Amino acid sequence: MWDVIVAERLALADLLDSLSPEEWGRPSLCRSWTVHDVAAHMTMQQLGLAGLVGVAMRWRGSMARTTREAARRRAADRAPAQIVAEIRETAPRHRHTVGVSRLETLTDLLVHTQDIAVPLGRRHDMPPKAAAVAATRMLTMRWPPPLPSARAAAGFRLTATDTDWTWGSGLGVQGPMSALLLTCCGRDVARSELSGPGAPDLIARLSR
Repeated sequence: MWDVIVAERLALADLLDSLSPEEWGRPSLCRSWTVHDVAAHMTMQQLGLAGLVGVAMRWRGSMARTTREAARRRAADRAPAQIVAEIRETAPRHRHTVGVSRLETLTDLLVHTQDIAVPLGRRHDMPPKAAAVAATRMLTMRWPPPLPSARAAAGFRLTATDTDWTWGSGLGVQGPMSALLLTCCGRDVARSELSGPGAPDLIARLSR
């Protein structure tokens, strides 16, 4: 898994290195986050206890708001070239932020790379087997609390069309592994790639 994480960190650095100044300021798939914000957030994958305490001391009422504000502060303090250099320099380290596992590190990396690439019209193929590991974690995790989009998948049988992965029971929903992971992580951009008898019901549930 660490080999995949390192490779995806370096691929993200290459992607960011190719962006124009105008693209850094564009909206990402994360609501209210720019590409610059998301890229800055990706420099926070290896926070130690002191760094985590520093983020927590600026609590904004929820983990989502606190994380967003921390990313915005980093983006304000770091030029694009600095962010790229930091991601590339720290990529080989087998470290993750205190309080989470390497599974969250992998998921964060796979999904946030798409948050940057998709709205810019850039293509970055998500490795299906790694996405399957991340999706399983998202759908079975108890801590941190699962996302509402992951809870919405309960009662459906999800099946990947490009790797050997199935989860759950109920009406069937099929799609590429990347589309299933993005959907479970609350991104609606990949819902058009879903098919099967359960797809309309799952999409309707997610929309609510």
